[in-house]
Amino acid sequence: MKFIFLTVLSAIFLTSCYYDKAQLVYPAEGTCDTTNATYSLKVVPIINANCTVCHGGTATAGAGIKLDTYTDLKTYVTNGQLLNSINQTGVVPAMPLSAAKLSACEINQITAWINAGALNN
Repeated sequence: MKFIFLTVLSAIFLTSCYYDKAQLVYPAEGTCDTTNATYSLKVVPIINANCTVCHGGTATAGAGIKLDTYTDLKTYVTNGQLLNSINQTGVVPAMPLSAAKLSACEINQITAWINAGALNN
């Protein structure tokens, strides 16, 4: 009888609720770092991975829009087309065309760079 009592008591304690700080136990994965959002460190890798297949080099699929140099990209930053296309606002064609939208982190990094003056750094 004592064994059964201890077993039941142990089961209650082992399956009861507990309090923890979820952010410490389960840290957020993939936090987005928008600090130091520079052209060379943040923007170029995103553009190269998602845009220059169509909008770079001798690619002809990009409707004449080139994004593979700072000067070319800056034109579309200045006129607002870059953010409108990657945010898929409907003002200009949504980009990347026929592909998944850029991640929120990638968009936030590009936005942070633009908000910091879109410098060639």
